[in-house]
Amino acid sequence: MSEIVQAGGFMRSLAIQSRIVGALVMREIITRYGRHNIGFMWVFVEPMMFTAGVLVLWSLFRTHTTQLALIPFTVTGYSTVLLWRNAISRCGNAVEPNRSLLHHRNVRVIDLFAARLILETAGTSISFLALSALLTMAGLMPLPDDILKMLVAWILLTWFASSMGLVIGSLSTLSESVDRVWHVFSYLFLPASGAFFMVDWLPRRFQDAALYIPTVNGIELLRDGYFGAQVHAQYDLVYLVSFNMVLTLIGLLLVKHISATVEGE
Repeated sequence: MSEIVQAGGFMRSLAIQSRIVGALVMREIITRYGRHNIGFMWVFVEPMMFTAGVLVLWSLFRTHTTQLALIPFTVTGYSTVLLWRNAISRCGNAVEPNRSLLHHRNVRVIDLFAARLILETAGTSISFLALSALLTMAGLMPLPDDILKMLVAWILLTWFASSMGLVIGSLSTLSESVDRVWHVFSYLFLPASGAFFMVDWLPRRFQDAALYIPTVNGIELLRDGYFGAQVHAQYDLVYLVSFNMVLTLIGLLLVKHISATVEGE
């Protein structure tokens, strides 16, 4: 009987926190984009514009020299960049501007992070899907080889971005310099993220080292799902899942640590 009562209490608590996170997401949308023009649609239109802009630049300057088609290579690469960079960066200042909300009994630090992560990852995901669909219908992108592989890759990359967001967001709450350092590091990390290359194109002595970068594994799987036999993709899913699990644990421990400090103020 007690187990049933505990289960019921857990479900009620989950429902309450879900409503709180939903309200925080709506608050973020209104605060960031307002109620005018296209409003919340900027959540996914903005990433689409950025990816399309990069695609146009690559086409004009002919910087793409691989045998793979330019458009799908760009879309599958830059969409993942926006996924992890935007999600992590938005978590960097999630707590400070919203400290007043923590005076409400049911609002927790983890809710502030969750709202921003949901907004950013959902926006980038819709952007990737919508841009891919439009380009496919226009005949500029062929249909993917294996949608399931692409879905798994996107989920794993989203998991990485969310876990890293908790880590950077928590550390930024403890020290503002962490957020500043991350913004610089995120740009320096771009060439190594896997968006611009396939592991198979690298010299043999660098290929194993590249697979220690978690995003490289996710992007390799994503492109394997899209291009199929056109590429020789290399990735280690066991490593990527293990990395994400450890990163999630670290992130949750850091959130617990700052919650004890911030929520008690």
